[in-house]
Amino acid sequence: MASRNTAGKTLKLAPVLDLNEATVLHERLLVLKGGAVTIDASGVERVGALCVQVLMAAAKSWEEDRLSFTFAEASDAFVKTTQLIGAEIGPLMAKEI
Repeated sequence: MASRNTAGKTLKLAPVLDLNEATVLHERLLVLKGGAVTIDASGVERVGALCVQVLMAAAKSWEEDRLSFTFAEASDAFVKTTQLIGAEIGPLMAKEI
């Protein structure tokens, strides 16, 4: 997904990613713009469609900037919800070497 692998930051997502969290998530991602980002969704218990949209838009933006945007870990709740709403995060999952 990215051709430039620069040292990046890890963003740990909140346990509840609802409508109220969407703006906060967007702001946290904007601060990280310009560098590689790893998303830690391991503690997510509930996620809404708007937060998934924010994450997918960020992934597209990072891709356009040729920077790495990956999910290091994702809870079952996060994975199942993204699948239910039709978001494909599989290609964004970090691969083990």
